[in-house]
Amino acid sequence: MKVDKLSISFEPELGDAVRSAAAQAGKPVSAWLAEFLNGWEAEHGVLTAEEIARAERELGLAAGDTAA
Repeated sequence: MKVDKLSISFEPELGDAVRSAAAQAGKPVSAWLAEFLNGWEAEHGVLTAEEIARAERELGLAAGDTAA
């Protein structure tokens, strides 16, 4: 199976929560996160371009934003 390897960063508390949830499910973090996102999209629908843009703005990641 071909995979797309990513590196992601979380605030420490969120990272701890994700690792804990994955461990409780007996899954690697990547598998747990993929399943979580699939479940979220099944319930709420695929993220729209507007939702992604809003999240980027709220996180200071919008195009042209110099906050780092």
